[in-house]
Amino acid sequence: MHRKHHLATIAGALALVCVAPALRADEVPKIQRQILLKDDLSIPGHEGVMVRVEIPPGAAEGYHTHPADVYAFLLEGEVVQELAGKPTVTLKAGDVFHVPANTVHQATNKGSVPAKIAVVFVAEKGKPLTTPVK
Repeated sequence: MHRKHHLATIAGALALVCVAPALRADEVPKIQRQILLKDDLSIPGHEGVMVRVEIPPGAAEGYHTHPADVYAFLLEGEVVQELAGKPTVTLKAGDVFHVPANTVHQATNKGSVPAKIAVVFVAEKGKPLTTPVK
């Protein structure tokens, strides 16, 4: 009886090992944002925020706004950038872009490698840096 219990435990563990990767494959890739620097600016009521953003393949930010002018440099990969009032563009490593304050936008990584972006926000102090659009 002890041997059967042991074999059942091993079989259960093997099933988890085989099924776990399949479960993870269905998860939505998560965008990583890391604040590198946040400091007051000489512009009254504003702060500068430097952020490193990584968008995995297949991920989209979702439409959102910032209480900030956003200046970005695409370090690696590529993204499709949708910006209200502008044509949709595909940006590649080495490209730079600006998102005016309070403008609805989103970036989507339709490529096969993570997109890495260096971002500087000239933000209104005391407001959330990002607001999703419903």
